[in-house]
Amino acid sequence: MIASPRNLTRQIIAASALGIVFGLAVHALIGDPTRAENLVAALDFVTSLFLRAIKMLIAPLVLAALVSGIGRTEGLESVGRMAGRAMLWFIGAGLLAALAALAVAALLAPGAGLHLHATAAGSGVRPPPFDIAGFLRNIIPTSIADAMARNDVLPILFFAILAGFALARMGEAGAGLLRLADGLLGMMLTMAGLVMRFAPLAVFCAIAAALAKDGAGVIVTYAGFVGGFYLALGLLWLAMIGAGALALGRHALRDLLGALRQPALIALATTSAEAAYPALLQKLEGYGVPNRVAGFVLPLGYAFNLIGSMCYCTFAVLFIAHAYDVLLSPAQIAQLLFMLFVTSKGIANMPRASIVVVAATAPHFGLPEAGIAFILGIDHVLDMGRTATNVVANGIVAAIVARSEQPAIAPEGEF
Repeated sequence: MIASPRNLTRQIIAASALGIVFGLAVHALIGDPTRAENLVAALDFVTSLFLRAIKMLIAPLVLAALVSGIGRTEGLESVGRMAGRAMLWFIGAGLLAALAALAVAALLAPGAGLHLHATAAGSGVRPPPFDIAGFLRNIIPTSIADAMARNDVLPILFFAILAGFALARMGEAGAGLLRLADGLLGMMLTMAGLVMRFAPLAVFCAIAAALAKDGAGVIVTYAGFVGGFYLALGLLWLAMIGAGALALGRHALRDLLGALRQPALIALATTSAEAAYPALLQKLEGYGVPNRVAGFVLPLGYAFNLIGSMCYCTFAVLFIAHAYDVLLSPAQIAQLLFMLFVTSKGIANMPRASIVVVAATAPHFGLPEAGIAFILGIDHVLDMGRTATNVVANGIVAAIVARSEQPAIAPEGEF
């Protein structure tokens, strides 16, 4: 199941369908738990190999794209303008995500009627305390090699911006290094294309493993929670599409969504935004977003524009509150949204980051830790939607920033 680039999207869709059928069949037909666990472990192993191969490319790809792009900008003013516009969109999108979750939670009251009682059982999730000073300090790497080894996007972003500015100021003396960055970027994109040929196989294994382990019953058990969250995501998508249509125009947005389909499907199936990053960068450049815009906005968005996760965290905390009959006041809800917006930036690179954010926030409102354990079993199904939303949102913002920069990039013929 090795895909050619031309048919990759269709093969990913087909692999997803086959994974659903195979996973449900395994769950229903294999009665021996040990055999089922061994099969799930084998499927997870294949997916992990693909994700490791993708993660291997992320740090050099981000570094090369940023250095190559910023090295050709007009200077600090251009980058500052792009960053300011991107951050305005990120903040607005985060507010929309929270409002979508609040609206659905107010309408459906997810978890109401469960009347759960706190127990001594913990969630198993131990979030680190959030420290704004530590967060800001960690943006500046003591070693770029260490930041790249950890795939920590923000320190790489800082180093690459500084290196890009340095190359731009060096003029002709930096031309050789700039060509080296261009060559590294081209090599990484070619490598990404080769690795992406195995995406359908990884997608098949990821979906099959999830359903073989839990079956469709887990979705039925949490139907209210799952349905409510995806309804909130649907409202968020409508808002995203509306904002994109206003900023880009309907026809341009339609073409953009077509370009984003493949990276969104990869994110949906693998629950990994990193897995979708190379395809997202390639598709945006193919759509017409200049490399220096996409290479700058995407890493920034991967750190600050996790609106699918913001929607989930808001909805999950409100679900736990309803389940334990805890009534949050309007002032507490406002405080909740502020805390979620901040803490989601501080631990965005952690595994199961959204669950960790919920675990870090819920105790501040008197919500028992056992509530996190209650929703942990369904997290994979929800992670699919929130990760795909994060990827599409970052693609839309990159295109909008590129359109707003049109006078500055017009000489290259982009857009």
